[in-house]
Amino acid sequence: MRLFLVLSILCAGSFFLFSGAEKGKLTPYPFPAPTAFPVMPQAAENPVSVEGALLGKFLFYDSTLSKDYSLSCASCHKQEHAFSDSPQPFSAGIDGQIQKRNTPPLFNLAWYPAYFWDGRAVSLEDQVFFPVRDHTEMNLDWVTATKRIRKNKFYRDQFELVFGPVEIDSVLISKAIAQFERTLISSNSKFDRVLRREDKLTKEEARGFEIMNDQSMADCLHCHSTDANALVTSLKFSNNGLDAVSDVYSFADYGLGGYTGKTSDYGKFKIPSLRNIALTAPYMHDGRFKTLREVIDFYSSGLNQSVTLDSKMTHIRQRGVQLTEYDKNCLEAFLKTLTDSVFCSNPEFANPFAASDSKTKSP
Repeated sequence: MRLFLVLSILCAGSFFLFSGAEKGKLTPYPFPAPTAFPVMPQAAENPVSVEGALLGKFLFYDSTLSKDYSLSCASCHKQEHAFSDSPQPFSAGIDGQIQKRNTPPLFNLAWYPAYFWDGRAVSLEDQVFFPVRDHTEMNLDWVTATKRIRKNKFYRDQFELVFGPVEIDSVLISKAIAQFERTLISSNSKFDRVLRREDKLTKEEARGFEIMNDQSMADCLHCHSTDANALVTSLKFSNNGLDAVSDVYSFADYGLGGYTGKTSDYGKFKIPSLRNIALTAPYMHDGRFKTLREVIDFYSSGLNQSVTLDSKMTHIRQRGVQLTEYDKNCLEAFLKTLTDSVFCSNPEFANPFAASDSKTKSP
């Protein structure tokens, strides 16, 4: 267990105490160096410490940041589902208001250059601001959110420990949560063990890996790299042919284009990682596919011509890669090797409050 657990949390009712750290002496977070991952980008303006990540974890699970104390970040990002809201196609916000897009999972976030399906947040710190103030999500203005945190002695003490004797504001709150989110690294699936030569793929799984990376077969490698880049995403945005659209203004959801304002970006969405894909159904930004097999069937024979279709969708004329049923089975078997059960049950990332309910209020 990494040093994250060196800090002890003494729980007695709603009382919590950090120990093992002195003011001004923070412990740099001991990030792993996963096999076949790119070098992890560092946030120079917000270096991650053990103490800062733990503070961020409390805030992530704290419903104080929602208007009526009913929701926390964890309400829609559940660890057992790789911090997605599976099996819900759309999460429910304040007063049960249903979101317009599927809630993405949270892991390996430090590598992403932009966040949300449309890329409207350019950093993890920036991302934190959106759900709290969104009227359909947590619906709390940041002035009130900051006042609530300032009133809490536990948080006052821990913010001073992590950031020094400065007044708590929304920027510091976002920095703390972002520190925790950067620690959410998924790198212990069966496939990772294979890369580390600790395990072997079955015949079907190996065939699925081959199919995924062969341009004449499933042709997934352009958007979902594996052995060369074990993030299993290109980190880019794409229109993958979900709908037949001949006019850019006919997209039901403009995606990236709604943020950039560029018609060439209409209908493009963030390319998600395929890690933990078996745990995060339903799929796509609109949750249209209920099962992993439905996704495979779509890429096999359900592609649609679209005005901004990604040029890498080279099998569009035959509406897909036309896999056999056996090859579909093998591809699905390989995709399931990307499930990281260690990550999804790791106590380092679990609810730190005495009660297991993610709606628990501040300590």
